[in-house]
Amino acid sequence: MSVDTDKPSATRSAVNAANAITVARILLIPVFVVLLVSDIPYGQYLAIAVFAVAAFTDKLDGYVARSRGQITTLGQFLDPLADKLLISAALIALVGLGTALRVVGIDQGVSIPAGTLGKAKTTSQIVCIIILMWPHGHSTWTTWIEVIAVALMVALTLISGIQYFVKARDNLHLPGSGR
Repeated sequence: MSVDTDKPSATRSAVNAANAITVARILLIPVFVVLLVSDIPYGQYLAIAVFAVAAFTDKLDGYVARSRGQITTLGQFLDPLADKLLISAALIALVGLGTALRVVGIDQGVSIPAGTLGKAKTTSQIVCIIILMWPHGHSTWTTWIEVIAVALMVALTLISGIQYFVKARDNLHLPGSGR
């Protein structure tokens, strides 16, 4: 008789090494955010390191769970939740930093208004979210619409973000930039 180690067992304890690693990932999230957004010396580098460690634990917890036969219902719930929390926290913190650039601009009497690409990005994000939330069957054409909407949204987000940071760099006195 073979045992399917990808299915959780009701007899396995939820308190195990794999789930502890996942919980550690969740606990690293506030540490990462504080390091990223605070004015701690080398904080951004430390934030990158903490983020990388947290991201690595995603592979590690899965490996430990499978290799030790520790796949649990709790782990199958916590693992994707931890991933979503980590990525969401990073994105929200980065948005906050972008907002901080606008605040620095205001403080320096410099306006960095939303450009055409920034407005197109926001519109694409709204449309994409509506498309992804819209109830529909999983036919090939609706999948392609979703893929195209997400690709367009990501492209506009990246391009407008680069444009925004270049404008900020050219117009603001940022510490350590020599401007």
